Amino acid sequence: MNTRGPADKGLRLYPFRGLRYVPERVGSLAAVTSPPYDVVVRPDGLLHLESADPHNIVRLILPQADSPAARPEQAAATLQRWLAEGILAADSEPALYVYEQRNDEILQRGLVGALALSGPAEGIVLPHEDVMAHVVEDRADLMRTTAAHLEPLLLTYRSDGDATGATAVIERTIQGPPLLATTTEDGFSHRLWAVTDPADRTEIERDLAGRQALIADGHHRWATYLRLQREHTVPGPWDFGLVLLVDTARYPLRVRSIHRLLHGLPVRDALAALDGLFRVRTVEGPLPRALDALAAAASEGNAFLLAGDGAFHLADRPDETLLARTVPADRPAAWRTLDATVLHSALLDHVWRIPDDPARIAYIHDTAAAVEQAERHDSTAVLMHPVREEVVRDLARQGVTMPRKSTSFGPKPATGLVLRSLALG
Repeated sequence: MNTRGPADKGLRLYPFRGLRYVPERVGSLAAVTSPPYDVVVRPDGLLHLESADPHNIVRLILPQADSPAARPEQAAATLQRWLAEGILAADSEPALYVYEQRNDEILQRGLVGALALSGPAEGIVLPHEDVMAHVVEDRADLMRTTAAHLEPLLLTYRSDGDATGATAVIERTIQGPPLLATTTEDGFSHRLWAVTDPADRTEIERDLAGRQALIADGHHRWATYLRLQREHTVPGPWDFGLVLLVDTARYPLRVRSIHRLLHGLPVRDALAALDGLFRVRTVEGPLPRALDALAAAASEGNAFLLAGDGAFHLADRPDETLLARTVPADRPAAWRTLDATVLHSALLDHVWRIPDDPARIAYIHDTAAAVEQAERHDSTAVLMHPVREEVVRDLARQGVTMPRKSTSFGPKPATGLVLRSLALG
């Protein structure tokens, strides 16, 4: 499969021989899975996962070693040991995989496969967020050294909503017995099936031709795929990336926020700097009630919830002159009015003067965890209200990227159910 020639328009999803845990060699499939690497709240979440099972996938996606340079080598050695010991094994034939997640509130189904890579100019896979160079470097070191894709990106596309094409294959496939089934501690059940019939794969191929996808989760891994592809000049396995592709016309995703933890900035100092620039008022807890107040304020304009001193402070109605002098004017109005844009351009860059550096800002998906860490370290948690999916997709189609870590689509695929070894081709 040579993808270096003129790119076909549309998504091209190919089968691969998935690496999967051998159930008889681990305590349980649930105990060896993990959330995506950037959702694990370190160090508490990391230690919890490491103690769940000695073969938990977190030992590969977030390896711990004496130095950053030693971490990828440790992950590679661990992966090779698990393969040699039969903890992980490759499926006997290439397949696309139907993946299902469900709980009491949501059902998600999609296809896991090796997607032919394409650059932003081709308009096939649309990013909507900027990336951080140090994270891409970290993921590149890990993928390059392990020669593996350890967790799939989450990509979305929108069909007409009919039960045809890929959807028809998915809904036929789930009538049969799954390869695996497990329920993780977050209450989600997970099932995986293999699609190996050539007619089914042809039906999927025809359906995806001409479609474009939005990166819902995994911008840094997608940027890493492209970087590593450029490093390998000979066509081969580095021309493809492991993805989960979901049709949101059939299975809508949730869109949540990613919150900011500002190290070294006590809430009292953060609030003092906002005087005269935002309307600031204390709102009642507990956290769900305070978030309701944030949602109400966000429906009228930019709004943020600050926490870390045992209370909740709502900051809204930003001063228009502050926005005029800090927010770049050469972008669409939908971008200029994003909460993340105002936070980074006005507050972080000009009011609080905090560089976007991991030593100063942590990005946390879990709201309660952000508040707890802020209170523990006398720092400020900035809680955000989620962006609507249609706003994200519209900006992506215009080629406009949002500030990094602006959205969190979900549910995210569990890491550890199926991996892709590049050594298998």
